Amino acid sequence: MSADSTYPAVAADDFARRFSQRGGNLMWLLGAGGSAAAGIPTAWDMIWEFKQQLYISQRRVSPKMVADLANPAVRRELQSFVDGIGNLPPPGAPDEYAALFEAVYPSEADRRTYIASKVSGAKPSYGHVALATMMRAGRARLVWTTNFDPLIADGCAKVYGGTGQLTTVAIETRSLGRQVIDEGRWPVEVKMHGDFRSRRLKNTGDELREQDAKLRSLLIDSCGRWGLIVAGYSGRDNSIMDTLETALERDTPFPAGIFWLHRGEDPPLPRVKRLLAAAARKGVDGGLVPIENFDEVLRDLVRLAEDLDTKALDELASERRIWSPAPRPTGKRGFPVVRLNALELIETPTVCRRVGCGIGGVAEVRSAIEAAALPVLATRSRAGVLAFGSDANVRAVLSAYDIESFDLHAIEVRRLRYESQERGLLREALTRALTRTHAMTADRRRSSDLLTPASIDDAKWGPLKKLTGSLGGTVPKHPELSWREGLGIRLDWADERLWLLLEPRTVFEGITQGNRTAATDFARERTVRRYNPALNALLSFWSTLFACPERDILALGISAGVDAAFRLDDTTAYSGRGRP
Repeated sequence: MSADSTYPAVAADDFARRFSQRGGNLMWLLGAGGSAAAGIPTAWDMIWEFKQQLYISQRRVSPKMVADLANPAVRRELQSFVDGIGNLPPPGAPDEYAALFEAVYPSEADRRTYIASKVSGAKPSYGHVALATMMRAGRARLVWTTNFDPLIADGCAKVYGGTGQLTTVAIETRSLGRQVIDEGRWPVEVKMHGDFRSRRLKNTGDELREQDAKLRSLLIDSCGRWGLIVAGYSGRDNSIMDTLETALERDTPFPAGIFWLHRGEDPPLPRVKRLLAAAARKGVDGGLVPIENFDEVLRDLVRLAEDLDTKALDELASERRIWSPAPRPTGKRGFPVVRLNALELIETPTVCRRVGCGIGGVAEVRSAIEAAALPVLATRSRAGVLAFGSDANVRAVLSAYDIESFDLHAIEVRRLRYESQERGLLREALTRALTRTHAMTADRRRSSDLLTPASIDDAKWGPLKKLTGSLGGTVPKHPELSWREGLGIRLDWADERLWLLLEPRTVFEGITQGNRTAATDFARERTVRRYNPALNALLSFWSTLFACPERDILALGISAGVDAAFRLDDTTAYSGRGRP
């Protein structure tokens, strides 16, 4: 049993070994997650698309404003709007998908058209072809699916050379299901919610409650004869969960076990937990199986399966080559080339808050922020005040300037190619994110920001001290002029990408006209012997410190409103060797 739950867990490798011994006695139940690798959106994806469509159509705004559905700020904006409608389920509710689908497309014909557009052009992934390969070998005979797509049939077409061997049971042919199963005319696919070409797609609340009784009864009876593997299915559909719970009440349910494949770190839905816990109490083998994705699971099963004909899988691998970036040059011939002081910004904010109000220019905006003493980053453009911050704080800063509109603004890539207001706001936000993450202070300048350690005695700066010697002090004979080791940063656009430029330097505090020459001389003496190896080591230190390709660094760290999130690559740019 899991330490923090009452349902059992099964490691992925343990599941693969169990399947190798009893695969032919296990049915499959596939949900939308099983088709995600083929490019078909999951129910979760479509939920956010439905919210987006409601927002755009009812608010009559540009789609660009809420185009980035991966952005937490966009999702908060959409959810706030949906909450305001008042008659739709809350986030995560089992009927959220069905209610939103029906709200966006009340007509059955429109829902069919929408589903058809989503599955159009999709090709079976490795997992579908591997499952079809298992079918041909008798290691998978019966597949139930809540999906509308033809990917299982397409996978069988690749493996068998046609679809004649596969029997597909849908709503219109439900009476065929019991006959082919009882006769063992394998393999069989049963579409619980209809084929995407069907006139009777069961995809809204009323329709799901009227789920075909014969198919439910057939699934219940089948659960008394075989075990079950659930893949790519969250358990949101009450009709399916009701059926599995009813099956569990039989005398000998799931004789070969029940294995619920679960992707991600979030726990399964409460109803899934209850089902697995009840199965364990009844002595049914299995449990929750943490996985990476559907394709990887099938790869694991194929590895342990003997005497499989993998011709179709090998052909699939040759058709879909995996492209990866060119390797970094190594060796002494032609490398090192010139190392550049640039880290690529691989992710930047796509939206910010836009406020229409009577405030003047950038200077007045900054004065308002300083007067309010609130954590808000903002600038002024023709579109209005562009800002990052919690909604309450942004409103408080601008409350005296007659706010007329308060919505989102899409940060377009084309406006990051030059020194636009958007790029300036991103630079300010990135500086705030870096100083907040790495305990540094910043001195904003016109074209670049100067960053220094907040405390030069902090142990984290030990590696930097080894490279540069002392990290701070005062200039000899000028006690009023202090200095610290730091760097200048700025943003630039090159090669159709946004880059963070790093310039290791000595940063001064207390410069006046009278001591400027002394500061210049001191900085030159500190850096004059930093030849290529020393500069390379410094760039490596700063780029390694700032690199965050797998996690976001946030400018403000807020949970409400619009924050600025960045990701920086872990390798600085290099020049190439010119060739005629």
